[in-house]
Amino acid sequence: MPDTPSFDVLTPLVHKIQGWVVELVVMLPNLVIASLIALVGLLAARWIPRVVLRGLLRATRNEPVSRLIASLCRVAVIAVGALWALTVLHLDKGVTSMLAGVGVVGLAIGFAFQDIAANFMSGFMMAVSQPFKVGDIVELAGRQSRVIRIDLRATEVETLDGLSIVIPNKEVFQNAIVNYTRTKHRRMELEIGSAYCDDLATVRRVVTEAVQQIPHRDHARAIELFFESFGDSAITSRVRVWLEDSSQLAYVEARSEAMIAIKRAFDAHHITIPFPIRTLDFGAKVVGGARLDEMKLAVAG
Repeated sequence: MPDTPSFDVLTPLVHKIQGWVVELVVMLPNLVIASLIALVGLLAARWIPRVVLRGLLRATRNEPVSRLIASLCRVAVIAVGALWALTVLHLDKGVTSMLAGVGVVGLAIGFAFQDIAANFMSGFMMAVSQPFKVGDIVELAGRQSRVIRIDLRATEVETLDGLSIVIPNKEVFQNAIVNYTRTKHRRMELEIGSAYCDDLATVRRVVTEAVQQIPHRDHARAIELFFESFGDSAITSRVRVWLEDSSQLAYVEARSEAMIAIKRAFDAHHITIPFPIRTLDFGAKVVGGARLDEMKLAVAG
């Protein structure tokens, strides 16, 4: 009886399956070991980042950086466990090829999302250098604001008039940052105008005495007053007073009280804060050669 064609077709398939079964039996110990390594890696990926996070928070109290480092530790532990398990299964060559492909894909993604990467890097650098912290009064994006939240991607602030603004960390890191809270002292300046008929020595004495007792003044530093320019209708001067409290509320309150005190002192000593003055010369010629006084007489006639 001749051999059936179906048996000849199935023979290679049977041999292939038998070979796979033999390889599975041979690799069974490696498979068990790789599974144990993967299990230990997953457990370590949950335990090690927590320990690292607690230690970093105790040492630095920098939560964004601490959480980032803990996340990187989790990824590193998982990657090491996976690579070790695949090596036990003799799949390290495939892993190398896969990592090369992932590197190319990562490079393409990096170019596509370079602004996002720049924000994360800026956030990391800011978390390390800490130019400000939550609650500080700072000047960002041209506005004075209170810092509400600092993330690795963006910084959330609240302006002094109650508006919420989220600023990408790239813009924050690459521009000037004015921190009004970091220093304990702040200087308040106020420009003053006095009439040309007033005695400047008297103006200096009256202004200096008037601002002696304004709120938040630092009595350890002297009050400074300098005359700056001869204006159109007044001689301008600038008084400088150092404050013990650098907050914006203290600054505004001290400036307001200084204005009230100076105005009251000027009234008591009959010192004039002049209005803008304009002088009209009716003898000057205008367009056409006519004089203003002649034009006035012509209109009146």
